[in-house]
Amino acid sequence: MRLHALIVSTAALLVGLPLAGVWLSEKDVGPYLHFPPQTGNVQHAPFNSLIFCCGLFLLFVVFWFIFSLLRPALSLKRDFSFRRFPWWGTGGIVLMITSWILAWNRFGWFHPFQAYTFFPLWLGYILSVNGVTCWLFGHCLLTEKPGRFLLLFPLSSLFWWYFEWLNRFVQNWYYVGIEDFSPVAYVLHASLCFSTVLPAVLSTDEFLTHLFAQERIIGPRLPLVTGKIAGWTLIISMASVLLALPMAPDLLFPFVWISPLLLLTGIELVAHERTIFHPLGQGNWGPILIPALAALICGFFWEMWNWKSLAHWQYSIPYVDCCHIFEMPILGYLGYLPFGLQCHTIGKLSMSFLVAE
Repeated sequence: MRLHALIVSTAALLVGLPLAGVWLSEKDVGPYLHFPPQTGNVQHAPFNSLIFCCGLFLLFVVFWFIFSLLRPALSLKRDFSFRRFPWWGTGGIVLMITSWILAWNRFGWFHPFQAYTFFPLWLGYILSVNGVTCWLFGHCLLTEKPGRFLLLFPLSSLFWWYFEWLNRFVQNWYYVGIEDFSPVAYVLHASLCFSTVLPAVLSTDEFLTHLFAQERIIGPRLPLVTGKIAGWTLIISMASVLLALPMAPDLLFPFVWISPLLLLTGIELVAHERTIFHPLGQGNWGPILIPALAALICGFFWEMWNWKSLAHWQYSIPYVDCCHIFEMPILGYLGYLPFGLQCHTIGKLSMSFLVAE
């Protein structure tokens, strides 16, 4: 119960702190509350070559480190079951490919539905990944606990709406091709699209967990600080960052992808729960790298399928808005790594919160 109370109270802080920061900075609150959201409240800093080069070096180091740890796990042979491919997995592949074709083309007969390809495309991906996992390994996230799997969809919608809320204060992405949507239609369509985020990442996470030998993903042991003091330090420091977010959006925008994860970690430490970082103390990097890689894989497909869709998002990033892969600046792909850890953590916490064991 104490963990649940901490989650609820921290959720209130997550929502309220950035808005309090607007009030403290004596800005007009109205533009941040406008719905559907509008762009233009934040004027971003121009491209900075020094910051970009430093970020590019960080990108190289991070991905070299990930590859070096994953390579031993890739060399092991797997015992695949190769059962009969599930019918719903086949349906998912057909749905995914069909939706992809419809999303990237502009067929006259499909014009009334052109803006609505995101949900069926990602539903097809989710079914496809679960189908392949079930085919190769005999079980998957969908078949193991179908009730909890279905709960991920409404949970995912709430989860991503929070990042939409944070984006109001940094305005790093915005949507085009949705100008004709009424506020009600916008909420309904966006909520449906957002509902696929957690199922997609966690289904990919499940596939990679079976594919890689986690016990072989060994790296340096990191000394971890635990206990209530460390937990409250994380909670207070990340709460301060969220409060300052609208005051310095150009400097703090990376924390959109970091602060919720560290807040959740602080909650777990205060409640004496095991955190996602705990295995690093024994040098086990599998529970960290696999969720991060799952989100990166989904991120690649998010950006690729978004690229030529009618209704899509575009980016406006301070300092490093250069060298785009699809619509995303190359350094933006670093944000998918902590995002994967957040998906994994929120999935674990929410399932214990929503469904009694």
